Order: sequence, then structure tokens, then C-alpha cells
Amino acid sequence: MFAEKFSFNLLNENNLSRSGLIHTPRGDIETPAFMPVGTQATVKSIFIDDVISTGAQIILCNTYHLMIRPGNIRIKNAGGLHKYMNCDLPILTDSGGFQIMSLSKLVQIDKDKGAIFNSHLDGKRFVLSPEDSINIQKDLDSDILMVLDECPKLSNDKKKISESLKLSLNWAERSKNAFGDNPNKALFGIIQGGIYKDLRLESLEGLINMNFDGYAIGGLAVGETQNQMFQVLGDVVSSMPKNKPRYLMGVGTPSDILGAVKRGIDMFDCVLPTRSGRTGLAFTWEGRLNLRNAKYQNDDSPINNNHTVRNLNKYSKSYVNHLIKTNEILASMILTLNNIFFYQELMEKIRTSIKTNTFDKFYNDYINII
Repeated sequence: MFAEKFSFNLLNENNLSRSGLIHTPRGDIETPAFMPVGTQATVKSIFIDDVISTGAQIILCNTYHLMIRPGNIRIKNAGGLHKYMNCDLPILTDSGGFQIMSLSKLVQIDKDKGAIFNSHLDGKRFVLSPEDSINIQKDLDSDILMVLDECPKLSNDKKKISESLKLSLNWAERSKNAFGDNPNKALFGIIQGGIYKDLRLESLEGLINMNFDGYAIGGLAVGETQNQMFQVLGDVVSSMPKNKPRYLMGVGTPSDILGAVKRGIDMFDCVLPTRSGRTGLAFTWEGRLNLRNAKYQNDDSPINNNHTVRNLNKYSKSYVNHLIKTNEILASMILTLNNIFFYQELMEKIRTSIKTNTFDKFYNDYINII
């Protein structure tokens, strides 16, 4: 029986790594958790039932893209995002803040109005304020909403990062006011501050004072090295509330996830497993396989002997190599399903190792392989 309102329970700790349970009215999410990315109300190249069959317990969709197409009102009129895309899983929606950075040639920032966009599709001009972002996410009826923030590009200009941080804190407060009292849903604040410890802690302190349901670390996976990312986590995670979920946005590779879990992170999302699947890359416990490579033309072994979803263990590397070479859509479908399955299996093994106090051994066994 599902919880009547959002909550988080910390269940186990193994050094800094931790496992927990997020309760939402639409289902429970075991942490550490990886969220497949369904940017435009679809996880590319895969049915939602197959996403669920991999063990995924939550997916991510994007406010900016859904606002532009098909439009939040269209989705609201259809009964909300879950009904529209036939998804029973809890859904987290990003706020559009990342697009302010990634589509910066088309964006102007106004402290009061918000982000002034020209659509990347047709150039149409519109404004996305913190209040707009929250109201759009309410129209989508997502379960976990994110505050609108400015996600600055990687920069050594500390003054610029500081100014962006202050803007994000202002927008976070406005987002929280717009969110109001919604016990069945959650609103997460987003910690900014670049690679600077003092700015990260300043951002975190401001957000804690606003009392969010969870705290995300943003502004990473934007060009910094893995060591820089881990340094930021080392600087900030120990000061984050223990009784709230910790979400590292836009990350990442299996080694990124292992390193972040080792430092106390609970939630992840990344397009890597799905995007890689569409370009011929398979994630396995023996490492990554580039199935475009000619060496797989005569390899009749499966990508993963242990696959239980859609009998993927019956498709050979040779066959997938053939599908790739002939531009068959089935290649993307097989590899996307394989990769999401791998990521969910990784998270399950991580959770088990934390519960049995063996995460450090698991980390050491796989950090240089996967």
C-alpha cells in the first residue's frame, strides 16, 4: 500500500554510502536510484512497460521541452503526464533550468521575469519564470518537482558564479511560494556554486533555510573533470540534511555513480544509457562494448547471458552488429533496453551491498571495469 504523502526514510548506511526509501502516492522508490530520462514524455526507443520491467521505479521528464511541445495545457487536458504517456511510475520533472544553459544562445536572463527564451524549434519568444515553471509542472502532475534555477556553464569567474547563485536562491524561494502546500508531491531545491566550496555551502545553507523536500546538486556534468565533481560532492554532501533525498543531476557513467554513492548521493539521472544505445554502445559487467566494431561480426555470444527481459540473452553480438550496419531500428531498441537493464541491475547491486555493509568491496571490484 502506497504512502498517502511524500516522505523519505533512511534505512542503511555503510560509511558515507546510504540506502533509503522514497514514498510517493504513485509508488515507492528504493535508493540509490537511477532515473531513465524521458525528456519528451518518452524514453527513446523503448516501451514504458519495458522500462518498468528493468526494475526502474521512477523516470524523469523535462518541463521546458513539454511546455514547447505538445504544451502543458494539452497534457493537463489529457489527464496529466502519467495518463498521457501511459506511465504508472512516479515522475520527476526538471524545471527547465538546464536548458537556460544548454540553449544559452536563445536565452536572456531577467532577474524578475525569469528566462526569456526563443524556442529552439521555431524561434517563438516566451518567458519562463520560477512561478511559470512550477505551474507548468503542476499541470504535468509530476510527483517530484524541481525549482527553476540558473545552471551556469563551467567557469573560473567566481564573481559570475556568485551572482548566478544569488539569482538561483531568489528563484528557489519564488518556486517554493508557487508550489505552496502539496503534501502528495515534493519540491527539490538545487544547490549551485560551481566548483567553489564556499559558494556551494552558501547555496546549501540558503536552501536549507527554505526547507525543501529534497536537495539536488546542479551545475555539474557541464565540463568539469570527474575529480572536480567528486571534490564538490566531498565539500557539500556532509552538510546536506541526512533525512532528505540527495540528487546529483545529469550524472552519469557507472563510475560516476559508484563514486557519488560512495560520497552519499541517493538519486541520479542521465541520458547516457539511452543515447549510447542509439549509437551502438552496450554497457555490460565486463565493460562497454562498441558493437559497431567489426570484431563483433562473427561473435555469436549474447551481450549479457543473464538478461531476463524480452529474452535479450538470445540476441547475439553478431546480430546486433548487423542491425547497426543496416540502420535497423531494432538495434536501438535492443541496446537501449540492455543499457537501462544494466543500470537498474547496477543500482540493485549497490543497494544490496550497502545493506550488507559490503559496498566498499563492490566498489573496488567494479570501479575500473564498468
